[in-house]
Parts: sequence; structure tokens; C-alpha cells
Amino acid sequence: MPAMPVMSRLKGSPLVPATVLVLILSAAAGLFAWSYTYTMANPTPRAIPTAVVGPYERERARAFLQAMEQTLDASVEVRRYATPAAARRAVEEQRVFGVLQARDRGRTVTFDVSAASGATVAEVLTDAAREAGARTGTAVAVRDIKPLQHGDPRGLTIFYISLAAVIIGFLGSIQLSVHAKGLKPLQRIAFTAAYALLGAFAVAAGVDWLLGALDLPFTESWLILALTLFTSGMVFSMFDALIGRWAILPTWGLMVLVGNPSSGGAVSWPLLPSPLGTVGRWLPPGASVNAQHTAVYFPGHQHAFPFLVLAGWSLVSCAVFLAWPHHRRRGRRTGPASAGDRPAE
Repeated sequence: MPAMPVMSRLKGSPLVPATVLVLILSAAAGLFAWSYTYTMANPTPRAIPTAVVGPYERERARAFLQAMEQTLDASVEVRRYATPAAARRAVEEQRVFGVLQARDRGRTVTFDVSAASGATVAEVLTDAAREAGARTGTAVAVRDIKPLQHGDPRGLTIFYISLAAVIIGFLGSIQLSVHAKGLKPLQRIAFTAAYALLGAFAVAAGVDWLLGALDLPFTESWLILALTLFTSGMVFSMFDALIGRWAILPTWGLMVLVGNPSSGGAVSWPLLPSPLGTVGRWLPPGASVNAQHTAVYFPGHQHAFPFLVLAGWSLVSCAVFLAWPHHRRRGRRTGPASAGDRPAE
């Protein structure tokens, strides 16, 4: 029998996909490290909204604000409020990250920060206010008017539980595509919803009831986590329908390489590179963190936007998964049967 051409032999060889995987995994490792280092290793202030109350038109008060802006490289976005109560409402509604109040004709400044709004931002603002006070001879009193819970001193638990929901969400969908190929499309969606609800309950119960790390508004937090798990699972299912075996690549890129670092969970959005701080709010990880953060620390001030983002991704993913004409054949073996599948002669 004449030797087959090299290309024909390589076409059916496992060496080709193995080589492709080596290259993809190598690139993914570098991108993963770059993405998280770029966003989290050296957070830099960018336009931090800060409320000001009191006589800041006076010379000493103006000098303090200018010194603070110089310390933060002109990244304070000043928003004036008529009363301390109005400024405090702005903190509760997460429109500002701190409140500067001038007293004694600008000789004294009270700076109210909100660690619950973002621990990293509160630290940056506190350091800048104290340095500006030292430079201008202004007495500065710093207070934390919205502290973090005792079991979460760095404010990272919400990021961790949202990260768990995102990753388990698409990993569960991967396992359904591998071990339950025979599921019909609506059955696949139903089982995705089932593990989303149960998995979210396990996450919330573990963090709140077992570890006591966060005192969660249990039902609301559970449903936010469940919606996150479901959305992540259906995003993979959508890509699975569209591109089959390589669906993990866009899912990983969207949810982990871009979505998690830009979510604002580990580093608050005013300290993120500007494009990521904007894009992150439109992606499922950022929406999940925002909804969970408000539910835990700012009850009564929940916003519709993060829920609309999660629901939008879920609906689009489900629609594509159901409508794509070839999704039933995606991921199944094509071409001639392998040697192990051939019937014995």
C-alpha cells in the first residue's frame, strides 16, 4: 500500500489538536496573568466622585481641595451638595465615594469615607486627605460612615462568591454538553437552571450560615447568585451552539479574562483602567458584583441595571441556543468512526 501523503495522515492524527491546544493554553496562561496584573496589581485613581459640603469657596478650603487633587493626580470629581444629609444620600445611592465637609472657615475638614462603597477607594481617599491636610495645615478628621462587615475586612467576599458563580456556571454547562449530550434544548436549559438554583444556595449558605463571613440578605443574594450561574452557563451553551468544541475560548475570554478583573469586586471601578471600568458593568461578572454589593451593603437602594444586564445576557444566550439550526449536532463526533467504535469483524 503506498504511503499516504503527509497532510492526509496529519488530518486524522491526534497530534494536530494536541498541538493547537498547547499553543492556545500557553497564550491563555499569559493573557490570564496579564489581565489580572494590569487591572489589580497597581490600581490608579481615575475620576473618583466625591461630595463636598460647606464653604469651599474660601481660600483655605480651596487650597485643601487643590492639594488633594494634586495628591491624586487631579482624579477627584467634585460634586457639591447643599447639606450633609443630601451628600449622605448620594453615598447610599452609590453616586459618590466620600463626603468632604469644611468647617471653621475652611480650617477644619471632616472627611466621611465609605469602605462599603469600595475599600480600595476609601484607602486612597483617606491617604490623600491626610497628606493634603499636612501640606496645607488643615486639621482633617476621617470617619468611616459605611464600614465593611467584621467577617469581610477587605471587602473581597462578594468578589469571591460572584467569581465562584461565574466559573461553576460555565463549567456546569460544559459537563452537561459532555455527559448529557442527549438532552433536548429545553431540557438543557432546565437542568442549567436547576444547578444554578442549587449551586447558588450552596454558595450563599456556606458563606453566611457556615463561615459567617457575610450577613447576607439571603433570598436576594441567593437569587442574584442563581441568575449569575444560569447566565454563565447559558453563555457557554450559546457559544457551544455557534462554534462547538472551541466554545470554551470565547466563554473564558468574556467571563474570566475580561469580565472578572473589570467587575469592580477586587478593585473598585474608579481605580480600574477607564475602558475596563466602563465595559465591566455591561458584562455578567460586573453586573453580579454590583447587584450583590448593593444588596449586602446598601439595602433599599438596589438598581435595576445589573439585573437587566444579567437578564439580557441570559435571554440572548437562550435565544441563540434554541434558534441556531445546527446546535443539535454541535460537539458530536463527525467523520468516520474511530477504531474503538468499529464493530468487531
